Amino acid sequence: MTRSNQPRPTRREVLGTATSLTAAGLAPWALHPWSTESALGSRRGTRGEILRIGLVGCGGRGTGAAAQALRADPDVELVAMGDTFSDHLENSLATLRGLGDVTERVKVDDAHKFIGFDAFQKVIDSCDVVLLTTSPHFRPQHVEYAVEQGRHLFVEKPVGTDAPSLRRMRAATEAAAEKGLTLVSGLCYRYQFAKRATIARIRSGMIGKIRTMQCTYNTGELWHHPRKSDWTPMEYQMRNWLYFTWLSGDHIAEQHIHSLDKLAWAMGDVYPVRATSTGGRIKRTGEEYGNIYDHFNTVYEWEDGTVGFSSCRQMSGCSTNVSDHVYGTEGVAHIQGHRIETDSGETWRYRLDARDVPHLRRGSKDDMYQNEHDALFWSIRNGEGINNGEYMCNSTMMALMGRMSAYTGQTISWEDAWNSNESLAPEAYAWGPAPERPVSIPGVTKFS
Repeated sequence: MTRSNQPRPTRREVLGTATSLTAAGLAPWALHPWSTESALGSRRGTRGEILRIGLVGCGGRGTGAAAQALRADPDVELVAMGDTFSDHLENSLATLRGLGDVTERVKVDDAHKFIGFDAFQKVIDSCDVVLLTTSPHFRPQHVEYAVEQGRHLFVEKPVGTDAPSLRRMRAATEAAAEKGLTLVSGLCYRYQFAKRATIARIRSGMIGKIRTMQCTYNTGELWHHPRKSDWTPMEYQMRNWLYFTWLSGDHIAEQHIHSLDKLAWAMGDVYPVRATSTGGRIKRTGEEYGNIYDHFNTVYEWEDGTVGFSSCRQMSGCSTNVSDHVYGTEGVAHIQGHRIETDSGETWRYRLDARDVPHLRRGSKDDMYQNEHDALFWSIRNGEGINNGEYMCNSTMMALMGRMSAYTGQTISWEDAWNSNESLAPEAYAWGPAPERPVSIPGVTKFS
């Protein structure tokens, strides 16, 4: 496509024009004619200066996010990467350099490979847009620093592992909005066109008033890295971060948050007032599984009487199920299946339309992972900011509230969860000792 002869804005102009929008509403790229030929042509033609991308957290999710960011905009370059482990960084960089469609824009030299607990600062100092994809414990301090430095952000879920860190995160996202920075959350279902269409019909009243909801996230077990003799306790835990509550928040937060976020989304981003949960360790009982549970069952209650039933487990050899159902006074919606059935006999099912998804013209699909990065760079280029901070913080708290209830055996209110003073942070970030916390026992472990 021929480039426009219009003057190219400076980096300061490109980076300084984004403005915040309410997190509860639709993202601006869905409200504007982003999917039309004219908008797409403008997006490809009149370009801003090169936007420099930095990646913090070079695991599988970070590598995928970097590739999606590079595919979202032709005038971006990956210029800096950081991780606590050099092997993670090098493996990620090799993978990205091997992707033929983005190889030429992977421009990370040796001087911009940063290793260690402070790597995030060096990456953020080197870029315009930062992708934050480390284990969840580190997310608040990374977002705080990125906002202080005026960077646009992609922020993976969840965004904290305890209430004190989540309060820091909420303050940082509010500061990002005040600065007009774009902040896109990794709660990717919110960027899937099929989910957006389904939720829109729920919110429009197609199934009447919501009375009950059910979400299930039953999967198999995930990876584990056996302990090596030269690993300190801190290195062992960080390489196996899934299994330590201080790092992951437990799998109700690290994985099941997607299901919980869909329930809150269906409710118009109104969150439950209390949670009562059970959980424990039945199958994953060995030392290698740290101190997390392998199953949770939670009842969430809303102020208006709506009840949400939530179930998740990670057990191999068992049936799997990822589904979400919303039951109203006039029908039922199957969110994961993108299908609605009304009591009057009407059935609606989402059908992908090429006019709604410009990527289809390039041979791809309604890819929620790609969509969120397309929205990120659309927001920056068009000066209409996205700030997903409110719902990403609240959905994280919804998950943590369920964990607090299961760990203690107590019903936990929304207010008490937000006011919790329990901090899971280690005394120091160094390659030595690591937090040693026992497996929580309901009725014995105390809420604090």
